Amino acid sequence: MQSVLPYILLAVVAGACLPVQAGINAQLNLWTRSPVLAGAISFAVGTLGLVVYTLVMKTPLPALAGMSAYPWWIWSGGLIGAFFVASSLILAPRLGAASMLGFIVAGQMLTSLFLDHFGCLGYQEHPLSIWRIAGMFFIIGGVVLIRIF
Repeated sequence: MQSVLPYILLAVVAGACLPVQAGINAQLNLWTRSPVLAGAISFAVGTLGLVVYTLVMKTPLPALAGMSAYPWWIWSGGLIGAFFVASSLILAPRLGAASMLGFIVAGQMLTSLFLDHFGCLGYQEHPLSIWRIAGMFFIIGGVVLIRIF
């Protein structure tokens, strides 16, 4: 069985990038004076990076004919990402990195418990348990402590 450690480390690094990204985008927002424009610039640069990566890796494009087999909402991930980036531009200077990310993680965990319990969006089902709920309350408690102190 393959070790999950590399994936856990990748998740930690990806998580570490969120407050850095929010801080960078908040500085971009100071220059543009518009969270929407700052978010658009951020996404444009990210899109350019992904296009270059796709070209370098010679990733084949999927067949358009198979597109109808997938639900319409698969295209909404970018909009959700745009909402996240615009929200972080508004929240970062007002809440600070730790509080902002703490509340974001709390929201992620609440949603993740729901998605796991019902097996939504292709996630494997993981039934809600008292231990998972307790873990969620510990996370929320930690966020409250971070915000208060």
